[in-house]
Amino acid sequence: MKITFNGQVMESSEQSLQAFISTTDAKEPYAVALNGQFVPRVQCSSTPLAEGDSIELLSPIQGG
Repeated sequence: MKITFNGQVMESSEQSLQAFISTTDAKEPYAVALNGQFVPRVQCSSTPLAEGDSIELLSPIQGG
């Protein structure tokens, strides 16, 4: 299925949000949004993915 990940369209056969995230090089800490809605980390493994979903991984930015 086609998924948009951080603005890039890609193919994925993963069925859950957590399974998809585990295929990326994401490094903690990060927050996850699915179709513009925040998904708590404890719910990622039970959140299914569907054709056309949009996933954003957001990392905190530090600076001063």
